[in-house]
Amino acid sequence: MRFGVSRTPLREALKVLASEGLIDLLPNRGARIRPLRPQDVRELFDVMGGLEALAGRLACEKATDAEIAGVERLHYEMYGFYLKRDLHGYFRCNQEIHLAIVAAARNATLSETYAGLAARLRRQRYSANLGEHRDRWGEAMREHEEILDALQRRDGRALADILHGHLRNKLIATLEKAELASGEN
Repeated sequence: MRFGVSRTPLREALKVLASEGLIDLLPNRGARIRPLRPQDVRELFDVMGGLEALAGRLACEKATDAEIAGVERLHYEMYGFYLKRDLHGYFRCNQEIHLAIVAAARNATLSETYAGLAARLRRQRYSANLGEHRDRWGEAMREHEEILDALQRRDGRALADILHGHLRNKLIATLEKAELASGEN
């Protein structure tokens, strides 16, 4: 094979991707990336918002000081990428921050569920920062300032609300970008 992978592990990998909702398996034709309809995106962001809100509340209860300091370090690293307008570096740190908060919640079911849905929304979350009609990237950076502040104060209720709102704003930006790309208004 072209990439040095035999058919059996490739088939198994495709089955996993299909079970995670990332691709559709087409009989005798291979696989294709599953397109997300606007309703799919709305539903996924709603669930992600709930998961992140729960993770934020639990992280405020369970995170160690070292974990919070790690989120702070990532935040300032992300801010440096923001100032340089390096979207790839920014997005990597952004994802690490959200994963660190989920990990600090110390809930294996939450972490597993979050990881599966995060994979399905990664492309939409990335592209939401590329909006042309407003500075979603700047808004997200301000929201991350609030996220860090609430986590440092261990205010679970506030962090849950901020994270849920952060995902809601990301959804709005994602849908706006999709409408612009399709020519809808």
